[in-house]
Amino acid sequence: MPAKAKEKSGKKLVIVESPAKSKSIAKYLGEGFVVDASVGHIRDLPQPSELPAELKKTSVGKFAIDLDNDFEPYYVVNPDKKKKVAELKAQLKDADELYLATDADREGEAIAWHLLEVLKPKVPVHRMAFTEITKEGIARALDNIRELDTDLVDAQETRRVLDRLYGYEISPVLWRKIARGLSAGRVQSVATRLVVERERERMAFRSASYWDLSGEFATTGGESFKAKLTGVNGARVASGRDFDDKGRLKEAKGGKAAVVALDEQAATSLAEGLTGAEFAVTGVETKPYTRRPAAPFTTSTLQQEASRKLRWSSRNTMQIAQRLYENGYITYMRTDSVALSNEAVTAARRQASELYGGEYVPDKPRIYKSKSGNAQEAHEAIRPAGDSFRRPRDVRSQLSGDEFKLYELIWKRTVASQMADAKGSTASVRLTGTASDGRTAEFGASGTVITFRGFMAAYEEGRDVPEGQEESGSEARLPQLAEGDSLVGSEVQALGHETSPPARYTEASIVAELEAREIGRPSTYAPTISTIMDRGYVTKRGGALVPSWIAFSVVRLLEEHFGQYVDYGFTARLEEDLDEIAQGHLGRSDWLRHFYFGEDAHHGLRHVVENLGDIDARAINSIEIADGIVLRVGKFGPYLEKPVPADAPEGTEPQRVNVPEDLAPDELTAEKAIELMEQQGPSERELGVDPETGRTIVAKDGRYGPYVTEVIPEMTDAELEAMPTEYYKNGKPKPKKKPAKVKPRTGSLFKSMSIETVTLEEALKLLSLPRVLGEDDGKEITVQNGRFGPYLKKGSDSRSIESEEQIFTITLEEARKIYEQPKQRGARSATAPLAEFGDDPTTEKPIVVKDGRFGPYITDGATNITVPRGMSIEELTREKAIELLAEKRAKAPAKRGTGSTAGRSKSGTAKASAKTAAKKPAAKKATGSKSAASARTEK
Repeated sequence: MPAKAKEKSGKKLVIVESPAKSKSIAKYLGEGFVVDASVGHIRDLPQPSELPAELKKTSVGKFAIDLDNDFEPYYVVNPDKKKKVAELKAQLKDADELYLATDADREGEAIAWHLLEVLKPKVPVHRMAFTEITKEGIARALDNIRELDTDLVDAQETRRVLDRLYGYEISPVLWRKIARGLSAGRVQSVATRLVVERERERMAFRSASYWDLSGEFATTGGESFKAKLTGVNGARVASGRDFDDKGRLKEAKGGKAAVVALDEQAATSLAEGLTGAEFAVTGVETKPYTRRPAAPFTTSTLQQEASRKLRWSSRNTMQIAQRLYENGYITYMRTDSVALSNEAVTAARRQASELYGGEYVPDKPRIYKSKSGNAQEAHEAIRPAGDSFRRPRDVRSQLSGDEFKLYELIWKRTVASQMADAKGSTASVRLTGTASDGRTAEFGASGTVITFRGFMAAYEEGRDVPEGQEESGSEARLPQLAEGDSLVGSEVQALGHETSPPARYTEASIVAELEAREIGRPSTYAPTISTIMDRGYVTKRGGALVPSWIAFSVVRLLEEHFGQYVDYGFTARLEEDLDEIAQGHLGRSDWLRHFYFGEDAHHGLRHVVENLGDIDARAINSIEIADGIVLRVGKFGPYLEKPVPADAPEGTEPQRVNVPEDLAPDELTAEKAIELMEQQGPSERELGVDPETGRTIVAKDGRYGPYVTEVIPEMTDAELEAMPTEYYKNGKPKPKKKPAKVKPRTGSLFKSMSIETVTLEEALKLLSLPRVLGEDDGKEITVQNGRFGPYLKKGSDSRSIESEEQIFTITLEEARKIYEQPKQRGARSATAPLAEFGDDPTTEKPIVVKDGRFGPYITDGATNITVPRGMSIEELTREKAIELLAEKRAKAPAKRGTGSTAGRSKSGTAKASAKTAAKKPAAKKATGSKSAASARTEK
């Protein structure tokens, strides 16, 4: 008897990525639609250590990618997503249709594919894509459902595999030669190189001094204006751009007029000679001025403008933009397209006309095209959502302060992009006078007058101003002048200037640089900047990105031994190839094989790693700062070192001094290095001998400050030889071994002590710690000094005490009184949390941010995670806090003995399953189809 057919329920399951997005989209769907969220990716590549034992020795074992089988990834469902997957499967059981409504880019397409692979739906599946969460946007998406685009999935999977190969092959080299915990990445390493190269330029830079004149000039009618000296005796006066980075005046080329650099004496004497001199206008030039509006926002231009105007980090900007998108206020925020839909163009023009008047809107709509031929991701610029835009004042009450600021910025830019050009005129004037010593001086001034503001009535784009330059005003009105007019000069002053080194990158300018070089894509800029800051490669000083010394070591090693993989052109070509895969023009497995294994004359990554040869770690971690002074990047940070003089006694240690943490690399000049070496006190001083042990006591300078310790001499070869010989059962002598080293006693100096002044008696008292006070309730109470100050300890109960001096004076009775008081966890316990984000959706416990010993951290009472470096408390959002806690839980050690289902088939062994591919459904596209890549998957 045939199985009974499943009855239709009328339920249509829609799956999106985030809970916020699911709530927004549910408002616009009709009856029968049920919306749920996957909460991001449901599966990914595991760590190789997490693979089943039978796979670790196969071609999958090194990367969780099958190198011998077309680079098939071995995917597993993330531990914190198994519950969610079960919920989605339960929802799907009584659904008649499945709609995959993840984001309309590569990452969203990949999430949809993973859902399809894991859920294995037996009902019709539709791919639903939209760029705005509005009633009309969702209606258009339902009218244009499509098949899954496996070319996009291939491109995302190729990027994931590529990044795993790159990171897992190169990062271990950094661990061995520089320090553990470092990482290399396809985009992050190139971004770090940009920052380091700019700092190298600043370090090599030599400033030049130059002088010019400024004066106030008045017409016979009493109107005045300011002008600057431009020439002397027919030669142009040098300005900052006429000097090279070595502080030398550039040579005139191509028949250009000679340039004269004024020194202080020449400028001062000229200023004095022009006092009271008569001037005449020798040239007037007027040109029409036209300025066009900027294109609507892409991801990168939004990050740049938010950095300039709002002083936000890229990460903060994208988090706020994500919330605006998911709640239906703006279109999709990861895009490199500047195009607007016809509906958006109409809405912008209509709003500009209503708010500013018909004359502010051009006759024809403005059409914008992306400069990059590889523009992809979503296919529209970032703009207010909807076929008619909500004005900022209409949504102010619905948005947080930061959300309102960003929405207003996007709204202004979008509306302005469809407004008329700004119009005006630019005037330039030249005036000449003769000094008392006969020198002829020419001054110049220019100004722009805006007669019609056009788009500037709504919005004006910001710009980056290099160090040492002032931002010029948009308008500087000049009086009506004609050639031959007489002028009176006053307040003619000599002004001295210094050339400035190349400006450090800001978040805005490095995003612009990466985009200009076509490195990375809209979705990668913010995480790349966050990563290089979290890794300690880069810190922020004000808005500038400053590299650490360890970044110098990392970049040097990569340049010398992996030059191709941090080459800007090579990295850009990788992005182009990923675009080709996304368009179905390249095959993923062939491309990955060429990248990793190489072909013909091209050496792949594996060959490069296997043939590195010897890498001199000491040389990689050394930079000569001054003659005889070298900076070294050590285990505990950067330090300066002077070599031992040739005539020094044997055993003499080189002179070393730690580099202050707040000293930027370009500030460590030769002069500063010499100063630090000269100011340094002794790094080690012998205090005497401990009468009880006979060991020498010394004071040293360590990573965490000065301390005292005892010197325990090692057993000599003669003493080892004198030890009695032991024998194996077969009569052969056992090799003699030195006994295990005894750990010396150590003690940190009190704040009132120094290496130069501490005495042997004080050192012995410090080495005697912890001091036993006695017992209380059967438990011993001790007092000691710790990294965070002096404290009492009774079993596992520690209590801070007020001062270091109390360590040697506090009595047992005083300690008992302290323990009689309720425990106070320092001042922190009494202070309010730094931020509160409501209950965690997983643990249902309140999420708060607290101030800890190592900085602010997020906690739900059970799981703690440090707030990422480079992220302020103000930038942290509820969504990010939930994500960080979830990631920390997912990284928790797996329970032993529970087994793993990763890679196991329903009817065979795990190893057999590893050879069974889960195929992507074939793409159904007008341009043709290609064979889908396969992937190992968790069943």
